[in-house]
Amino acid sequence: MSEDLAKTTQAQETGAGATVAGGSTVDLGMPVVIGERRGMFGATSGQDTTGYGGLVAPVALPGASERPYGGWFDAFADDLERALEAGGTAYAEAVDKIVVDRAEITVFVTREHLPAVAAVLRDDAALRFEMCTGVSGAHYPGEVGRELHAVYHFLSITHGSKRIRVEATCPDADPHIPSIVATYPANTWHERETWDMFGIIFDGHPALTRILMPDDWPGHPQRKDYPLGGIPVEYKGATVPPADERRAFN
Repeated sequence: MSEDLAKTTQAQETGAGATVAGGSTVDLGMPVVIGERRGMFGATSGQDTTGYGGLVAPVALPGASERPYGGWFDAFADDLERALEAGGTAYAEAVDKIVVDRAEITVFVTREHLPAVAAVLRDDAALRFEMCTGVSGAHYPGEVGRELHAVYHFLSITHGSKRIRVEATCPDADPHIPSIVATYPANTWHERETWDMFGIIFDGHPALTRILMPDDWPGHPQRKDYPLGGIPVEYKGATVPPADERRAFN
């Protein structure tokens, strides 16, 4: 473990700040280490077909940011808090944390308050994010209790093409997140794809069916615990075997 990673891990275990999954606390702005990746791509099933099986790297997510966020982000956060409170939703209950990383802002929202947040993002005059350009999924098996993430991107044409990201999380054991199709109808396709690939169930979706895989397909292919597998591919007379049948370096 590098010195920088050791300092980060120590800070997460002992520093005062936001509480993260598992009960440890982290200083605001400190990355949150949720596990480690072994090998080039982190695959854990099948054989090592890369020759880089000895590589070990931390899996770290950006931690909560503290004010001032910089730029227009502070005004946005103030407007979001005002709009939620005016609509009867407590900001502290709806917003888990705000992360500013690489000049981008991400609002982590508790899943039960996601529809309320989506409504004020669209309807409040100071926010006016008219477009949700889609939702995708992410799977972090090491983030206990928050393994599945639904990631939304919003665009405000009214306010000069400002963009924000909103994330809602749920555990593997209860993979339910409310649908926002009632507010952003075009999201129907993206929620179906995220269900298809990651297994997140969007409660209230009008027709949550698979969109890429056959209806009887077992599992959700973009989850980290999905078997590597594969099929042989013919290429100019040669056959490339499935990934789990290729030669191993260990």
